[in-house]
Amino acid sequence: MAALAVNVPAITRAALGSRGFAEAGLLTHWPEIAGTDLARGCQPDKLRFPKGERRDGTLTLRCIGALALELQHQAPHLLERINGYFGYRAVARLQIVQGTLRRRTRPKPPLPALTAVDAAATEATIAPLQEGDLKDVLRRLGHAIRRRSKRAENR
Repeated sequence: MAALAVNVPAITRAALGSRGFAEAGLLTHWPEIAGTDLARGCQPDKLRFPKGERRDGTLTLRCIGALALELQHQAPHLLERINGYFGYRAVARLQIVQGTLRRRTRPKPPLPALTAVDAAATEATIAPLQEGDLKDVLRRLGHAIRRRSKRAENR
């Protein structure tokens, strides 16, 4: 068995490569790169490089209409942050396109704390097992399931 993180780049390469994203990190780390305020209103849409090159590319940003002017003013700073992320001058120019943003997943709120009653119920379920790695894993799984069901109840 291999860690999922080992296989993700190979799996996503075909889908992201067609949009010019050689590295999925630009998409997944966009809020850290652009800043949370800008990331709420814009997202990378396409990254194009000159033929045969992997530097001095053009990054197309899709943004909501009201943010386009601000993006133009912040372009030099944003280019610096993007290239700092890549570690070289990957992007030389931003192309701003106004439009609706693609749906993004929102981070889920933290799970509620486990109550003593729920912890005791999990312990009672796994009590017949011998102490060891399996019991520890099942304990953590049981706690996670109970915390997730509590979050679902609170919605």
